[in-house]
Amino acid sequence: MTRIVLRRLAVIPLLLWVVATVTFAVVQAAPGTYADTIDNPRLTPAARLHIKTLYGLDQGSFDQYLQWLGALVQGDLGRSFLFKQPVTDVITTALPATMLLAGTALVMDLILRILLALISARRPGSWVDRVLTVLSLGVYGLPSFWLAGLAILFFSLKLSWLPASHMASVGADGWSLGARWVDFIRHLILPASILGIVGAASTARYLRASLLDVRKSPHILAARARGLSEKRILWVHTLRPALGPLVTLIGLSLPILVGGSVVVETIFSWPGMGRVMWQAAVARDIPVVMGCTLIGALAVIIGSLVADLLYAWADPRVRPQ
Repeated sequence: MTRIVLRRLAVIPLLLWVVATVTFAVVQAAPGTYADTIDNPRLTPAARLHIKTLYGLDQGSFDQYLQWLGALVQGDLGRSFLFKQPVTDVITTALPATMLLAGTALVMDLILRILLALISARRPGSWVDRVLTVLSLGVYGLPSFWLAGLAILFFSLKLSWLPASHMASVGADGWSLGARWVDFIRHLILPASILGIVGAASTARYLRASLLDVRKSPHILAARARGLSEKRILWVHTLRPALGPLVTLIGLSLPILVGGSVVVETIFSWPGMGRVMWQAAVARDIPVVMGCTLIGALAVIIGSLVADLLYAWADPRVRPQ
């Protein structure tokens, strides 16, 4: 197992280089530069040309790539055109908010998917199972921006239960610690719920299918022959063997949530990497786009490795001998 982990870790630099190269080529293929996106009618063509020269945008794409790659090898992600600070500072400022949002959504996702799968698998084919199947497929087919807009319209504008945007209310810095925490949780509920519900709807069916497969196994028949209750059989003897697909999805869920938070963070004005990525893409801020892409790629690679390790823990049959 250790040898496999080390071998997977050794290829990370190569994978990151491939992702970075492809991303840079795609970004460069898009029309315009950062200087062209500046919306200032008083900015003369000479001034725009000066900005291009200042940031090296007047050079060829290959020369820009070599300069960026050389700086990356030295641990320098460059300086943001839009935010006027090092890309590392931009990412470290936005990353905690995204990880907090994605982590909360992941917990909600796991709880929902396990509950939905257990309820459906306990009586497969029942009206409850059919209703949950229709609801899961319906929610999974809805775009996250539509669900987010509907949640804001209903819970924020109509009922005034939850805030519609940002991480804190205006003037919250002067409140007590307890009041600030309550205010923060209220701001977190809607965006985390959108990410968590969409994720659970897409994966609960996989866990249900795995549970039904395990319930046909000989050791389940033996447990029934010993007179164990169906509840104990489901929770004790069925759930863990069925966790193989689930733990694989867990390892891949976090990077997916981080990447999928671009739309949700933008709609809810959540100050995380998703919103930063969107702002940088609109402004053609290449260093920030590349930095966020590398962080996302690294999360996917590590998530995949964690998924394999969790799968081996849950199912000893797949462990290397």
